[in-house]
Amino acid sequence: MQHDASARDGASGRLIFLIGPSGSGKDSLIEASRAQLSAAGVEIARRVITRSAEAKGEAAHGVSAERFAQLREEGAFAMHWQANGLEYGIPAQVNQWLLQGRSVLVNGSRAYLPEAQARYPDLLAVCLQVQPQVLRERLLARGRETPAQVDQRLARNARLQLDAAPSLHYLDNSGELATAVAALLDLLREEKLIA
Repeated sequence: MQHDASARDGASGRLIFLIGPSGSGKDSLIEASRAQLSAAGVEIARRVITRSAEAKGEAAHGVSAERFAQLREEGAFAMHWQANGLEYGIPAQVNQWLLQGRSVLVNGSRAYLPEAQARYPDLLAVCLQVQPQVLRERLLARGRETPAQVDQRLARNARLQLDAAPSLHYLDNSGELATAVAALLDLLREEKLIA
């Protein structure tokens, strides 16, 4: 189902679809910019993931695979995908926020981007990039995967970079997080999503 961007007298928010390789700092960027985005009226969707609540990482809602399947069948997700052996869901509430004229930031998936663009034709796709060695160090430091699993993630990253969409806005997050936060806020100002 495509999101109707013409609803409510033309007042509709815009979906900000943040993507990038695992370890690129999407969660860190979201957390570091949360207060400024909230003050500007941008909602941040909390993902539902089939990962235990004790796992390190974003403040997602962890559920079992069975519960995720049940939520999906109940229509609880606006979007959902599978990556790296996990299921990810974006709550359907984002559609209400968009219809209320509020822009929504979603921690998305590069592989799911074409589907997201089909559902939300005016979405703003933002891709975090990180130098390969920095990415490897971050993945190893967070301790979620074995070195072999890290290599698999890096190989997936290389494949997905070849398929990058031309409409992506790239932000470099290889250095200081504050630099990436400033770049994100500047982009949202340029796109007239925040003042």
